[in-house]
Amino acid sequence: MTDGQNTQADEGAEDIPEPRPRRRRWIRRTALGLVLAVLLPLLAVAAALRLNYAGDLADGTRTRGKDAIWLGHAWVDGRKTDADVTAFARRLRDTGIRDLYVHAGPLEHNGTLPESAYPRARWLIGAVHKAAPGIRVQAWLGDKLATESPDGLHLADADTRAAVVRSTRQILAAGFDGAHFDLEPLHSGDENYLDLLDSLRQVTRARNVPLSVAAHQIDPLPALHSVAGTFTEHPKWWSQAYFGQVARRVDQIAVMSYDTALPLESLYGGYVAQQTSLALEVTPNSTDLLMGLPFYRESNFDHWGFAETVPAAVRGVRLGLSRTDADRPNFGVALYVDFAATEGDWRAYEEDWVR
Repeated sequence: MTDGQNTQADEGAEDIPEPRPRRRRWIRRTALGLVLAVLLPLLAVAAALRLNYAGDLADGTRTRGKDAIWLGHAWVDGRKTDADVTAFARRLRDTGIRDLYVHAGPLEHNGTLPESAYPRARWLIGAVHKAAPGIRVQAWLGDKLATESPDGLHLADADTRAAVVRSTRQILAAGFDGAHFDLEPLHSGDENYLDLLDSLRQVTRARNVPLSVAAHQIDPLPALHSVAGTFTEHPKWWSQAYFGQVARRVDQIAVMSYDTALPLESLYGGYVAQQTSLALEVTPNSTDLLMGLPFYRESNFDHWGFAETVPAAVRGVRLGLSRTDADRPNFGVALYVDFAATEGDWRAYEEDWVR
């Protein structure tokens, strides 16, 4: 190679990009750091939940005879018969179920409730009282709230809240033994909901019947509802303090302790144990606290049927009860939902919780 060629080669070398191994190493390390930043907290949470699923169950942590079940609309719209009531009463015998939450709505977005929504209510109430004395038939009322979209029931509207109160008087006049509300999505800290409960309590107390609500899950980590609300506009959880505010205003509060997106029975059961403890800590002794059991099997990103099972939920409930307030008398489970339940669900409830 001549000197001229060497000079040209040297000059050309200045135009060749710097070797890239160092850059690639930086990219790989950065990517690994990001993966670990996501995975390590998740693994820590998973380990904590799995650990929460371990432990001994205290004696006596079984039914107190104050359980409940959500029932579909078929029971009040004419699809069910006397034979169905007889068969269901036989099913309830020797279980801990005291309350039936019968879907009698939904409410209209303005808070009203057409009587056409529950044409066979009086028949059902009479038939249940005859076939299963002591079982209470509560009206399950709910609606989509306009908290995350403009379409829905506006709790901030005083006229709408007043209409909900009138609808409650109406449903109790039809003979129901109580009123059970499920309004979703309900964000933590909603003062309008608390105002509504105060008004509803006056109505139910005047008739000496229970006021019951379905409740969101409690922050598994401090202020998680705020973080979720910031990034997703769907907070999902309530603060523990807000849960307590709701619990003090009702006779019965049922935690919807399912749809957790957890992929393993052990993680789900540990989560339920934590939810049970958190709820027990802020629910007054005078209020019935019920933990929801998943009596359905569909699988999606919110609910994996192979993970959210009745045995896992019951063990979680019993662990939370054992650790926090094993002798709490006003405690139970709530089964969701009758029309999706399998024989295996019923068997697990009866063997793991009732007997």
